[in-house]
Amino acid sequence: MSRDLGILAVSKRTLLIALLALPLSALGPARVLSQTNPLPSWNDGAAKTAIVDFVARVTTQSGADFVPPAERIATFDNDGTLWTEQPYYFQLAFALDRVRAMAPEHPDWKTRQPFRALLEGDSKALAATGEKGLLQIMAATHAGMTTDAFAASVRDWFATARHPRFNRSYDSLVYQPMLELLAYLRANGFKTFVVSGGGVEFMRPWMERVYGIPPEQVVGSSGVVKFQVGADGKPVLMKEAKVEFIDDGPGKPVGINRFIGRRPIFAFGNSDGDLQMLQWTAAGPGARFAGIVHHTDEVREYAYDRQSKIGKLDKALDAAAAGGWTVVDMKQDWKEVFPSLSSELSTSVAGEKARQDRK
Repeated sequence: MSRDLGILAVSKRTLLIALLALPLSALGPARVLSQTNPLPSWNDGAAKTAIVDFVARVTTQSGADFVPPAERIATFDNDGTLWTEQPYYFQLAFALDRVRAMAPEHPDWKTRQPFRALLEGDSKALAATGEKGLLQIMAATHAGMTTDAFAASVRDWFATARHPRFNRSYDSLVYQPMLELLAYLRANGFKTFVVSGGGVEFMRPWMERVYGIPPEQVVGSSGVVKFQVGADGKPVLMKEAKVEFIDDGPGKPVGINRFIGRRPIFAFGNSDGDLQMLQWTAAGPGARFAGIVHHTDEVREYAYDRQSKIGKLDKALDAAAAGGWTVVDMKQDWKEVFPSLSSELSTSVAGEKARQDRK
């Protein structure tokens, strides 16, 4: 089946609403930090220098820009900033794969759209179902699940699913330079958060393993959760068919205020959906860092920006130029994009985090 489906061109906000209005809810290797070169996968240049200089400024106690550790908050978008988001958001790939996995239990799907089109690999017919078809897919794949059951299905999916271009697990398509950046910031007293438009129930089951970021430091879009006691007398949390919060665009600084309670001094994004988070971060007093990952490497990853239907970078790119933000050119600034799969050359982020915590 062609994975370049027209239905996937819906806006991210539409996708989030579809995902969250329903009962929803890789091991990313990172090298040990070096004292002399804490960001080994970054080429020397303006972007790397800006990061290292900023960290030095805010962590030098005698300096004018010193920031106490409690205030060293760093926020990162996820899709397109910490891992690949092409050819479409990975959470949608999960939903589509769920339809295929569940199909034997629903023989009627063979004749019902949009399921028939998806199962037969008919891209045009699937695209023709539009937002209505997407909503039906979300409803069918997520209805009636507890948050625990949904988390288990997410973990199972990551264990077997493969990206259509790279033939690697989705959670191995994280960016090696950004893994190093997360570890570098934590080693310098920063608290790192993911602030993403993705569903929070989809992200929390794997982020600590991959990024070293625990569930309580993951802010995402969410649906209403209902407490109830099951037939076995045990309490469970069920997702209702109501949207609670969309953590995208202007919702990001709102989510930061609501769930973190401190304005970041350091933020990274990659698209117009991150613009307001970057503006909110840059507008605070004292030293501030706003960064953008610019996808310019069509050979090692993808190249896209202003015209892209996924991860559009237009207004935020202009704002970066006007505000003097740091724009990371993936092709020029990164020595490598994805982590090596060789266990001899890598360790897990979780292992690195544990080592840092013991220091």
